[in-house]
Amino acid sequence: MKLYDGGRAPNPRRVRIFLAEKGIAVPSEQVDLGKMAHKADAYTAVNPLQRLPALVLDDGTVITESIAICRYFEAEQPKPALFGTGAKQIALIEMWQRRLELNLFVPVAQVFRHTHPAMKDFEVPQVPAWGEANRPRVTDFLHLLDRELSNRRYAAGDELSVADITGLIAIDFMKPGKLTVPPEMTNVLRWHAELSARPSASA
Repeated sequence: MKLYDGGRAPNPRRVRIFLAEKGIAVPSEQVDLGKMAHKADAYTAVNPLQRLPALVLDDGTVITESIAICRYFEAEQPKPALFGTGAKQIALIEMWQRRLELNLFVPVAQVFRHTHPAMKDFEVPQVPAWGEANRPRVTDFLHLLDRELSNRRYAAGDELSVADITGLIAIDFMKPGKLTVPPEMTNVLRWHAELSARPSASA
């Protein structure tokens, strides 16, 4: 088994945090995004979409997409249950995972990819207007999230889940896009600080 990792990029980091919370160690190989190694023939043979991370199983099966990789390890090692247990909890975690992915992580990524000069060779064409259009979407969702977090510890309830990991990487990814959490969003800031203090956050 081998995990192709991408360093500081948010999706590879999401998998590393998930594995750290599970206490799972996986052999890994670094793919240098800065040197466009993900575009090279060697990695394209692993993942034709040229994206990271990718997990290659012992039988040669390749699993890409960070949440799919996390689901594989959840099934292999169910505890701690980061995708939930029981119909209600599983559904709530899935709901918040989707909400945080589509309404926070994706807009943050669009701001970064379409406005940061370092991304001009990655996002072709860069459309700065699209990046700027996503800035208010980030803030709007953070307002909703702040209200939701006023009555519970984590995104989907009182237990840590994969949804929180997605939220952590999304908020950390705001910095290079010159986005910030407004200081009045005290619940989001409390939540983010607690997640950041967990040992897994440094994975």
